[in-house]
Amino acid sequence: MTAAESVETTEAEPTAEKPSIWRNRDFLRFFAGQFVTNAGDSLYSVAVLWLVFELSGSTFLTGVANAILLLPWLLQMFAGPLVDRLPLRPVLVGSQVVQGIVVLVLPLAAATGHLSVGVIFAVLPILMLATLPMAPMQATLVPRIVDDGQLSQANSALHTVTLGLDMIFDALGGAFIAVFGATALFLLDAATFGVAALLFAGIVISRGGEATADRSETADADAPTDDGQSLRAVFASYVDDLRAGVDALRGSAFVPLIAMTAVANLATGVTLAILPAFGDGLGGPALYGLMLGALGIGRLVGSVVAPYLEGVAYGRLKPVMHTLGACSWLAAAVVPSPALTVVLFGLAWVPAGVDGVLTATLNQTVFPGDLLGRVSSVKGTASGATLPLGSLLGGVVAELLGVTTTMALAALGFGFTGIYFLVRPRLFGLPAVADADRAAFGVTVSDRTEE
Repeated sequence: MTAAESVETTEAEPTAEKPSIWRNRDFLRFFAGQFVTNAGDSLYSVAVLWLVFELSGSTFLTGVANAILLLPWLLQMFAGPLVDRLPLRPVLVGSQVVQGIVVLVLPLAAATGHLSVGVIFAVLPILMLATLPMAPMQATLVPRIVDDGQLSQANSALHTVTLGLDMIFDALGGAFIAVFGATALFLLDAATFGVAALLFAGIVISRGGEATADRSETADADAPTDDGQSLRAVFASYVDDLRAGVDALRGSAFVPLIAMTAVANLATGVTLAILPAFGDGLGGPALYGLMLGALGIGRLVGSVVAPYLEGVAYGRLKPVMHTLGACSWLAAAVVPSPALTVVLFGLAWVPAGVDGVLTATLNQTVFPGDLLGRVSSVKGTASGATLPLGSLLGGVVAELLGVTTTMALAALGFGFTGIYFLVRPRLFGLPAVADADRAAFGVTVSDRTEE
């Protein structure tokens, strides 16, 4: 995945005189709320995909369901400018309340004998739309509740807890389904959203002056601005921002890097769509949860290892990592032992974790600070758009070729990167991240960019 690209860090002065962020009540509330709501997201994603497969036996329908759940990766670029102009706390609380109420529809339908794939597909778009504001919300809110010099520490803490939850609650969700069933899991899920809503409701948003330039004159930090711009003007301005990000990337080595990430995300979408069926073939919902947990552990291990690889030539590191990852993924699809399958599948995701951290560091090293947000938006949208497409493709291919064959073919998504680097001298010769500069990556923007 490329989620690590979306986490921005901010250089600032040392904060020795400032209290720890762990003594900041508003940050603690937001951190705990993110912990709980991410747990809810993981639980209902696991339960929804398993339930669609259990009720229909169709990998195609499972793929469609997963594509809907992954749409925020594609649509968050449009949510950003809207979130900037909405009252933050009501949006935070409201998104949790909506998700909590909607997930209760599924156990209620099961209790009355009306649960069907159609009911699930009726609630999925609502859940997706309620989740949509959360990623841009974090970027907007954190600078308003945390001192400038602690932004990097706060973002790192939030990013780590998200990765950790991916592996823990995905695995626990599979185990819970195996013991109590998928519909019972939605009751627990609704409770997590209720707790998150209470935590978010207690946040005092008081730092409006330093968050963003367009809010610097706002008296009430929790209220939207009204500077006379129409919604159409806001989107026009946002399109201009995106165009600046595209211009910064044009002709650079980042263009093929984005293309390779898009291919890897296509394979990821394929895999997530067929994982319920693959886990069922291994031994049921518990194995499905373990496979998801292994994916999260692999990414987390890669994130931890990444700083130690910043001195290795990037052009040589990428093909080695991704070739090994592809081999591990392919082996996971064909080995006869479920335990070995889980381990190998986890190893296959270590390169993705390394990539996320190194890519974020490259962005911050090569691009000027006033372009980082726009460049990250363009890169994230261009590479993440293939996630829902991959889910749709995976469901169809698995119906035609079988689940195991499709799982093995998905390994080519990682293998493609290794081969592509080897046949492109420009990429193979890229320097280490620690030595990266604009010339080496073909970036020609100046330090000051016209707004």
